[in-house]
Amino acid sequence: MAVAREAIYRYHSENPNFAHGEFRFGPLFMRLCYELGLEEMAAATIIDKRLEGFFNDSTSFNIAIDMLFTKGAYEDALEVLRTMQLYSISFNKDTMTLAFGTCYKLNTPESYKICTTLAEEGQTKGRSIPRQAYCFAIALALKQNDIGMAQSFHSQIMKPDGRLCKNLMVLILAKSGEFEELTSLLFSATLETPVFIKKPEFTQEVVDFVRLQCEDGPYMAEISQILSQLEQAGQIIQLTLDDLLCYTPAAKHKQWPMMHENRRTTSRRTLKPLNSSLLSD
Repeated sequence: MAVAREAIYRYHSENPNFAHGEFRFGPLFMRLCYELGLEEMAAATIIDKRLEGFFNDSTSFNIAIDMLFTKGAYEDALEVLRTMQLYSISFNKDTMTLAFGTCYKLNTPESYKICTTLAEEGQTKGRSIPRQAYCFAIALALKQNDIGMAQSFHSQIMKPDGRLCKNLMVLILAKSGEFEELTSLLFSATLETPVFIKKPEFTQEVVDFVRLQCEDGPYMAEISQILSQLEQAGQIIQLTLDDLLCYTPAAKHKQWPMMHENRRTTSRRTLKPLNSSLLSD
């Protein structure tokens, strides 16, 4: 990998303006770093100003940020994000999710400001902000005690019926003291549903917070009774809110036949015929 990196430096210094067709070297180098656990090398390489213009795609930056996020190097991930913005690399859905997730993990006034700024820019410029990104933003706003912003972020989610969104709404209502609406939401989770529809689930962490917030209040008895019903029905889970936020479902890969009738037979880069060994890879 050190040899490969040196080759990149030399190649870029000698061919800074050379376009190599559809093929991009950046994602390949970043994926190798990912597979080999070389997140420090990846971060140092992608933010190096001597290589400005080499990593000119969002995929390379997304892989680097994801790698650093997974390793818990959130400050480094934020630095890569800043570099991406400095080089005017477009943010896609994955970038927004990774950016909001990084800000959530840092949980500082600075990271919160970055998160809200990105959200405002995304809404203004028409960027698509995924539901998971908004969930990170809601959780961060709650940690920063900005309930109004958390409610605003939650209102932007088109389909807030998922498990994570419901848990976040419970936190919002509990923090804001909206116990009447909270009681209604929790009670609706106890109602009978068709067998093919999964019942709402709430984390133990969220339930404990609700009990603490309504303690000695007028809704304490009613909410406690509802929570007991949910516990008996197995609708209280031991996963944390952080587990739900950082959960990544496995990708569903479509299996293609070895020799599909529409399979490409010429190289996009050289426009030459692909040989049989390439077709079988």
